[in-house]
Amino acid sequence: MTTDAAALGKACFIEARPDFASTVHAGDVIVAGRNFGCGSSREHAPMAIKAAGAKAVVARSFARIFYRNAINIGLPVIQCDALYETAQDGDSIDVDIRSGQIDANGKMFQGETPGPVAMAIMEAGTLIDLIKSRGWAAIEEVS
Repeated sequence: MTTDAAALGKACFIEARPDFASTVHAGDVIVAGRNFGCGSSREHAPMAIKAAGAKAVVARSFARIFYRNAINIGLPVIQCDALYETAQDGDSIDVDIRSGQIDANGKMFQGETPGPVAMAIMEAGTLIDLIKSRGWAAIEEVS
């Protein structure tokens, strides 16, 4: 067990896809199925994904705790059921978290945008960054 982000990144998805950490490129987007992150109750899972280089996760749906942990550590997450059916490994995918627009090889998809508190956290970097820069009141200001 470690909290070292670099070590977590090197072990990202090691059980499900052992080659992931060595093949992911900075800025890649992970496309996932239903209930992504289920069984992950700590921030280590989204930390590993972020440290491995992924810039966002787009999934059909997310486990609630994973979703909140991802937002709190600054990993953009967006729900989009339709993308899962068409995306393939290696596709060029760009995500605009604010608008929910997803461009996958020139084909546009509309994802569900995060709420205002989640957006404020991700724009600040992390929940801790938001609180350090704007204080606890920032959470109430945007809700």
